[in-house]
Amino acid sequence: MEMCRGTCSHLISLLLFLLHSEAACRPLGRRPCRMQAFRIWDINQKTFYLRNNQLVAGYLQGPNIKLEEKIDMVPIDPHAMFLGIHGGKLCLSCVKSGDDIRLQLEAVNITDLSRTKEQDKRFSFIRSDNGPTTSFESAACPGWFICTALEADQPVSLTNRPEDTLVVTKFYFQEDQ
Repeated sequence: MEMCRGTCSHLISLLLFLLHSEAACRPLGRRPCRMQAFRIWDINQKTFYLRNNQLVAGYLQGPNIKLEEKIDMVPIDPHAMFLGIHGGKLCLSCVKSGDDIRLQLEAVNITDLSRTKEQDKRFSFIRSDNGPTTSFESAACPGWFICTALEADQPVSLTNRPEDTLVVTKFYFQEDQ
């Protein structure tokens, strides 16, 4: 019995030390993040790619298939997340300028973002799954959704009219293997 108590107290001390060490090493307000790469394409089969530093959606075939951008995702909570490309070095953000609301890429490291910082809210998107498809609503601009145009090779943007037949707000979002 004495041996068990001694072993258990050592294990408890070790666990407390490890938990304290991990907490002390993580900067305040940061969460442990696990970035995951996803393939994304709209319901019309257009994939995302970068053209002139702008994210566009189009039909990639043959040798152009290698241009497809994987979406890097860091979860904030079960439904909210940060989204980026290029290994999380360029992040999608919802930017307001007067009455104009637009989607843009910003050179920010996705793992440096924090859900607790108000200035990082523009990088947050709420994921809603509906059967096999997913939509992404801006947390900074509620009611605005990531969308693609019906025509190929047009910029990925935001819309506040997801039911509009001229835009696509439903995507297939699959973890990259």
